[in-house]
Amino acid sequence: MDLIQSIHDIPVQNPSIEDFSAADLKWIKLGTPEHHDDVALIPYARVEEFIVGECCNVECPTRFHIERGRKRPKGSLLEFKSDEYLEYRLYWCSFGPENYGEGGVILPSRRYRLNTRNRAARPQSMRGCTCHFVVKRLYARPSLALVVYNDRRHVNKSGFICHGPLDRDAIGPGAKKIPYVGNEIQQQTMSMIYLGIPEENVLEKHIEGIQRYCGSDVKVNSLASQYVQKLGMIIKRSTHELDLDDQESVRIWADRNKKSIFYYQDSSETEPFILGIQTEWQLQQMLRFGHRSLIAADSTFGIKRLKYPLCTLLVFDSRQHALPVAWIITPSVAKPDISKWMKALLARVHTVDPAWKVNGFLIDDAAVETDPIRETFSCPILFSVWRVRRSWLRHIVKSCRNVEVQREIFKRLGEIVYSIWGGVNPFVILEKLTQDFVDQTDFMQYFTATNVVNNMKTLPLASQEASGAIEAYHVKLKVKLFDDSHLGALRRVDWLVHKLTTELHSSYWLDRYADESDSFQTVKEEYVNSTSWHRALRIPDTDVTLDNDNHLFAKVASQNDGNEMHLVWNPGSEFAFCDCEWSLRGNLCKHVVKVNTICENLGGYQSSMSFQSYQEILATMFKKPPDDSLELDLSVALTHQIHDQIQKLVELNRSTDIGTVVNNLPLKWGGKKNRTLLGRPATMVPPLKNVNVRKKKSRKRKRLSRLSQTNYAQRLGSSKKWSYPEKVKKGFPALDGH
Repeated sequence: MDLIQSIHDIPVQNPSIEDFSAADLKWIKLGTPEHHDDVALIPYARVEEFIVGECCNVECPTRFHIERGRKRPKGSLLEFKSDEYLEYRLYWCSFGPENYGEGGVILPSRRYRLNTRNRAARPQSMRGCTCHFVVKRLYARPSLALVVYNDRRHVNKSGFICHGPLDRDAIGPGAKKIPYVGNEIQQQTMSMIYLGIPEENVLEKHIEGIQRYCGSDVKVNSLASQYVQKLGMIIKRSTHELDLDDQESVRIWADRNKKSIFYYQDSSETEPFILGIQTEWQLQQMLRFGHRSLIAADSTFGIKRLKYPLCTLLVFDSRQHALPVAWIITPSVAKPDISKWMKALLARVHTVDPAWKVNGFLIDDAAVETDPIRETFSCPILFSVWRVRRSWLRHIVKSCRNVEVQREIFKRLGEIVYSIWGGVNPFVILEKLTQDFVDQTDFMQYFTATNVVNNMKTLPLASQEASGAIEAYHVKLKVKLFDDSHLGALRRVDWLVHKLTTELHSSYWLDRYADESDSFQTVKEEYVNSTSWHRALRIPDTDVTLDNDNHLFAKVASQNDGNEMHLVWNPGSEFAFCDCEWSLRGNLCKHVVKVNTICENLGGYQSSMSFQSYQEILATMFKKPPDDSLELDLSVALTHQIHDQIQKLVELNRSTDIGTVVNNLPLKWGGKKNRTLLGRPATMVPPLKNVNVRKKKSRKRKRLSRLSQTNYAQRLGSSKKWSYPEKVKKGFPALDGH
């Protein structure tokens, strides 16, 4: 390490990764050769990310609590040095500093109150760990924090590792007999039990997990078997009915699971019931996949069968699958109520990452209120037609018995939607549809009662891939909730909450874990092929035959039976009609997606609805009046920016060598930061009425300091040579935190 004597010479470090630790920083020795500390200078806004990174130490996972803290109000110092603090906090590993282990010494009671919110789970698990560091928010530069690491090793005073996977004898009470079970292993085991996987397979995976830390041992395997049996028994005996009254049962659950709730409002005469659920894992996924990306809403689920409708917020993971990151249970769709839980959710995300931002919000209900979304997330809103398409197709199949009539009606409905963005008056096609199929009374009554054409004209459309991902989540949610064995509990909210936070949450956790760790190959394969888009990618192009003359239909060979062919009418349209069983249920099938993917690259077929809506938006931007030159310039700049981003994405997808793409990227020069001048800011002068009081206290401290120095020096017999260090004389803590 380099030895530096001034804070001004320490560079500010801002790692690009989300959560960083001490290993990601370059530590510098600050002080003199005789006395120095390991320090690093980081932005104050990223202190929490540094603490999270330190807690996620693989060898010694832990938490840090605030052992000591001090604050100063701004403007309290008329003169100050570069290392003076505005806020001072001493963070200590939660497995210390006390030692409740064998032969340990309990520290005497302190005169101040300990902050025990982030301490270890039990006092008995404290093992005298000496790992601690100091965070100083600099008085001269409040936007920066000086991190002083006193001891980076998680060891006790004897120098031995005192907790974590590397130390089997210091993990909680009775740790010499119980193997280490981390959060990941416990969540994996719980997820497998909730999903109904046989106990033999659960035990096998559980033993594989703990053997990574404890090794292979007959006693370890026996204790692991007991652990799995006990955990399975607890899960099987757990019930959603915490009270006979549903409302009281939900209150009890909310009180026990405050960490998994971002908004709760009990029903009253004036306020509706609102329950916003988001677990810590869902919050992590929202931060990871939602930042600078899209969020979708699967709204008003179970409006006829559940007591209160369910709304789900979704993000798109690395495979573009819809991942639930929040569940909202409420009967109200009013603007004030939507704004309440949306703002609460955004506030929770911003407490972890203040820079988190959404690029777009997808809605699937044309009647939903869009003002709260714009006010809260400040992003564009897109409309996904999957719900409209699904509802229309299901009612057509149910109401019309003639297959040819079904195909024609569905084709006409597609023409209506396409005409919204194609420059054709949709009401002309709508009137012709009503006249031609006047005999189909059941469907026409439903269609005229739920006409959403007017609302669809105001929003751009989402892609077919995004619609397929949202639909896949909707189908999975329906399968999980509408099980015959639970039909009697559908009208209870506590049952819905229990089902969401146990089975459905465990299912998606295990899907993500199987994909990222490349384990549970059966689970991973089902997860990868859970959307119609990914199932369509497995169909070879040679299995698709197009009608090149009239473009009326396409034939797709069945992947299960090579002799069976599926007919897709109206190819190239998102309202294509397939005769497979999955499509007749109203779903977007893989045959339609495959045919449309091939038709996109061929001539004679219309482009997708999302592309047409995108073209219409660009055309509207270019139609700005000439006198509004500022808006016109902004429109052109945004258009070129979007065009460049699309070109880069296309080049990246088609390239086989990432190096060639990187070499062609333009250089970006970083801006040079301005130096921060130290001094006495004019804005920090305190009010005149407090100056005299401060001066009196300062003079009193100086007299006491001089008297104590003189008396102590006389006792030593060397009053001329001896003096206090400068830091102790000021009465402030030294950089080493002692």
